[in-house]
Amino acid sequence: MLNTPYVPEAMMTAASSSGRHSHPTKDVIMRHVASNSLQLRCCAALGLVVALGLGACGKLDETEPSPKPELRAEVARTSHGVAHIRADDFRGIGYGLAYAYAQDNVCMFADSVLTVRGERSRFFGGETRATEPVNGEYGVASDFMDLSNEDSDFFFKGYLDSEQLKRGYDTGSQEARDLLEGYVAGYNRYLRDYAGKMPAACNKAAWVRPISVEDMHLVLAEKALHASGQVFAKEIVAGARDPTAVLAPLRSEAGKPDGAFLQERLAKLTREQLGSNALAIGKDLSVNRRGILLGNPHYPWTSTDRFYQAHLTIPGHYDAMGVILGGIPVIVIGFNKDIAWTHTVTTAVHFTTFRLAIDARDQSGTTYLSDGVPTRMTAKTVSVDSLQPDGSTRTRSKTFYFSKHGAVIVKPDAGLDWARSSVSVLADPNRNNTRLIEQWIGIGKARSVEELKTALGRTVGLPWVNTIAADRAGHTLFADASVVPNVPPERFASDCLVVPPLLMFDGARGSCDWAPAGIMAPANGPWTVRTDYVGNSNDSFWLTNPRGLLTGPAPHGFSPLYGRVRNEQKLRTRIGFKQMEEIMASKVRLQLGDVQQLAFANRVHAAELVLPDLVRACRGTADSQLVKACDMLAAWDMKADLDSRGGVLFREFWTSASLIDDKWEVPFDANDPVNTPRRMRAAAAPAMLAALRAAVQKLEAMNVPLDVRLGDYQVETRNGQRVPIHGAIGDVDGSYNSIHMSRELGRTGYGNVRWGTSYVQAVGFDDAGPVAQGMLLYGQSVDPASQYYADQLTMYSQKRWMDLPFTEARIKADPAYKSTLISE
Repeated sequence: MLNTPYVPEAMMTAASSSGRHSHPTKDVIMRHVASNSLQLRCCAALGLVVALGLGACGKLDETEPSPKPELRAEVARTSHGVAHIRADDFRGIGYGLAYAYAQDNVCMFADSVLTVRGERSRFFGGETRATEPVNGEYGVASDFMDLSNEDSDFFFKGYLDSEQLKRGYDTGSQEARDLLEGYVAGYNRYLRDYAGKMPAACNKAAWVRPISVEDMHLVLAEKALHASGQVFAKEIVAGARDPTAVLAPLRSEAGKPDGAFLQERLAKLTREQLGSNALAIGKDLSVNRRGILLGNPHYPWTSTDRFYQAHLTIPGHYDAMGVILGGIPVIVIGFNKDIAWTHTVTTAVHFTTFRLAIDARDQSGTTYLSDGVPTRMTAKTVSVDSLQPDGSTRTRSKTFYFSKHGAVIVKPDAGLDWARSSVSVLADPNRNNTRLIEQWIGIGKARSVEELKTALGRTVGLPWVNTIAADRAGHTLFADASVVPNVPPERFASDCLVVPPLLMFDGARGSCDWAPAGIMAPANGPWTVRTDYVGNSNDSFWLTNPRGLLTGPAPHGFSPLYGRVRNEQKLRTRIGFKQMEEIMASKVRLQLGDVQQLAFANRVHAAELVLPDLVRACRGTADSQLVKACDMLAAWDMKADLDSRGGVLFREFWTSASLIDDKWEVPFDANDPVNTPRRMRAAAAPAMLAALRAAVQKLEAMNVPLDVRLGDYQVETRNGQRVPIHGAIGDVDGSYNSIHMSRELGRTGYGNVRWGTSYVQAVGFDDAGPVAQGMLLYGQSVDPASQYYADQLTMYSQKRWMDLPFTEARIKADPAYKSTLISE
């Protein structure tokens, strides 16, 4: 474990904004030297060096740069609108990708750009909230923060630092800059080509406007904040002040700390907002001794975190297929000819808080002490324009304050007060993370698990996800190489940690800091390479393979920020590993189709664990209503397939029964995390039966038959057509295939899908390259008039996978193949 800050190669110049450790990268120096050399050569050729002096030569800096090469890309489509972009460089790739993405999602993207620009209030009013899905069109409401438009605008304008982001990208890779530049040009080209002909949701809307590279910096920054800054968006806005108001007297002391809200918000990320399954099979278990990967992210269906299927090719340089996420213009989950990868949301914590000691001589409370030295906070005042009901515009301003650690946060009921003696700040290493694009480019270029692992350690750009991969040689990888503050285990045992539930450290002592660029080196975090298998379903790194539990180096293990070890796992995690362990026990080697069956096996593990004992207890009662219900549950296949009868009844029962305390006969055993806890305690039977009786009464009150088919009540409605959806809740009931509906059970069902299984890919390898199948459940487009709006839903409903053509020959052989060349 590192006791000094780890600075990835991609961050070597990022620290310059703090005034320390400014080391220009080689390409920056060479650009500077080349520029000066050209200037001197030009002056010498004109005979002006001596005659006019350096000032005259200096004027050459003001000349226009040489024109860049023409933008050109081939934009091809195959079945279900999968976009294949081919170009000579990353500018061209970005250009073609943005054009295709806008064809399918322009309204959603244009609306989301307003969010990161802090301009929602200007067009939609300050009191309303981000656009919700209407008539199946699109939505941009965030699953990570619930703020009014005005507060959202203040958050993004106040918290994001455009200048710092630009500096980060300027000192990063040229490929990333080229990709963003091309993406901007492609999107703006679409706006010109389709002016007045866009989807009904935004056609001729004043807020659909050209974007800039700086806008894309903000789009990417928003994605990086899902597990840090956005978790505390409300508290960050609460910490800002009205610069025109008279400052109220500060409280003498902060209230009693309460970290329960922090833990609840972190848990909500994977329980109600983001989740995933990942399974990588190695050569010990595959038929052809090559790797197989199942990627199954569980993401929102209606927000800007929707995936989009794409294939990006620069011949001889970069060739990756899979999905992009929202407006991130690079393959984030996918495969190339040698390796397949996916991500799951990590249990790691990507921030800490600090308690600052306020200098009592400053009545404003904006001077803090660091090792006794007074330091003024940095102030940033921003203004937000809000549309009023009468059509006029109101302008309000707020001033945000930052210490060297991060932004001031205020939540009085949790003890996060701005008091005369102290104030709390959020230290967020993802706030200025400009390495996302560079990281995924590096992943997409990797030719093996080992090369992928090297790319992760070199860049450390993944903000909040684990990486799971399998390669052609049959090796598998699990790694949490996400951005984690450099806080070693021993720091948690010291007096630096002043409020453990709030992950709050003492900001008054420099020895308790972690440096602004100080993130954990992935080599010192959880990772493993295996040839049997690895998996993750958003539980701790600890259970990545039951045969090799990861606890970290002696004596302290990994930093507690990575998550817990030796703790009870969620039922979704357990069923994933149980399925694999059963296969290993049968000594059957796996093919691609076997992995696909695992993805949609739809076993409800909670039922497997509890039903035998529940049915026995039920049949021992004289309650005919309960006996009838238990007979139906006993006949149920304990799955969440479309034809499963009893699944709705069990879901309504288990939603409440899962909360019953002390219900397991066999307790959790850290040496057997896959199979424990299990079996219903006899003493828990009365409470269990009461929960079942309540579920029966609920269904009967709504005239819902107890043995209704799941597919009749769990549906997604698109353009008036009801498409039955298989799958169950996931963590609560132990379904590997997780589907979360938008509301509780009603007379006609559960409403549409809110989040869950979204993109699914199963990838293997043969001698020629990748063999891949997959689907994007909700389709490529959010426009109801598009042919790609609902075309993949039926595929999912029928468990019918489509081929993902990777080679040029297979792409052109696709029955829906069509291609367009665009350039400017």
